[in-house]
Amino acid sequence: MDTLVIAIFVLGYLAITLEHSLKVDKLIPALAMMAVSWAVISLGHLEVFEVDAELHKLVPTHIEEILLHHLGKTAEILFFLIGAMTIVEIIDYFDGFSTIKSFVKTNSKVKLLWIFSFLAFILSAIIDNLTATIVLITILRKIIVKREDRLWFAGLIILAANSGGAWSPIGDVTTTMLWIANKVTTVNLIKYLFIPSLLSMVIPVLIASRMKAFQGNIERVEEDDDHNGNDEYSSIMLYLGLGGIMFVPIFKTVTHLPPYVGLMLSLAVVATFAEIYSSSRISLTHIDEESDEAAHFSPVHKALAGIELPSILFFLGILLAVAALESLGTLFHFAESLNENIPMLGTEPAIAGYNVSDLVVMILGVGSAVIDNVPLVAASIGMFSDPVDSPLWHFVAFAAGTGGSMLIIGSAAGVVAMGMEKINFFWYMKKISWLAFIGFLVGSFSFMFLRTAF
Repeated sequence: MDTLVIAIFVLGYLAITLEHSLKVDKLIPALAMMAVSWAVISLGHLEVFEVDAELHKLVPTHIEEILLHHLGKTAEILFFLIGAMTIVEIIDYFDGFSTIKSFVKTNSKVKLLWIFSFLAFILSAIIDNLTATIVLITILRKIIVKREDRLWFAGLIILAANSGGAWSPIGDVTTTMLWIANKVTTVNLIKYLFIPSLLSMVIPVLIASRMKAFQGNIERVEEDDDHNGNDEYSSIMLYLGLGGIMFVPIFKTVTHLPPYVGLMLSLAVVATFAEIYSSSRISLTHIDEESDEAAHFSPVHKALAGIELPSILFFLGILLAVAALESLGTLFHFAESLNENIPMLGTEPAIAGYNVSDLVVMILGVGSAVIDNVPLVAASIGMFSDPVDSPLWHFVAFAAGTGGSMLIIGSAAGVVAMGMEKINFFWYMKKISWLAFIGFLVGSFSFMFLRTAF
């Protein structure tokens, strides 16, 4: 029966990759394979497990408990995504991105590539790679009119955002997991991974800048004079929105609550100012024609109507489908078998610094492009007992963070970009994956070289 669940996942995964050929939206197979996988587990009375990080083994549990656990973890990501998308939509309602857009004066594709790549690299470390991707693709839409050009830029934004998220404790879900689990500290994570992460972004962008797709100038979007009449508040809402997102890690550090709680607080503050600055009047106690009409023009209501709900449902399906494999112990045993069967490449403690081969970690990195990196990192946390700030954990953070760039559905940034720009799976694999792979290799080897200096 375990094999049946794996087969369902593989078939669902193939249906997602063949979305355009099958003419079926990717969220349909994602939701279907999630529901069918858990149904097979329930009807087949299969034993489910959770990873005990202290004992480094699988512990049997009940299906209701483990499903509720995974739903809770998935909901944290989804509500964070909803909050971030809503704040971005509110900023866009007030044409806040025109402030950043006004700084981009060049029409050169190469210069724009470098500008957006470095913005993605820096912003992802501050506001996480998922939110940075949403922000930058929103700005991209306001600058570049040709969709074909936007696809190329979006692909490199995904790559740069994932590289930027790898060296920050709040830049990627997986680094946040390692940080919360007390496997890495902020200072040492930056110390070990900033240069490898930077190289994993710079080298692919340098190669891409010489490609035909980035030669010449872009066709810019024509200026629109209709900005909802809120131009005077554009800069205020931009800085307030981005400041609210940047406030989240501070809130988390002080309260020790999950990031989505802080983001909901930020959303409440941003939404309050949005309503104050808006000319609409909303009645929350009376439902009548006047209040319904006012709600239609509310920036908050409009922002909520504009978020990418299909992308959110796609996340729900993918994450809970992967959770089914994790609950069966499949991912844990896979990672464990890699550790046992692949020869150790770095056995000298002075050089390697840990008791697992570099090849195993790199395979986990490549695997994160195929299977979500969150359960792979979760399995790693449960498998290895290395102390805090061991080079193992830094390499796992880098590999899981940047490895997801090799396929568009291998990272949260890729999935949200896929939804926003309708990027074809095979287009990305043909045009961008090889660049991401080169960046992954360059970053990995630079990490191996640099760790001997620390």
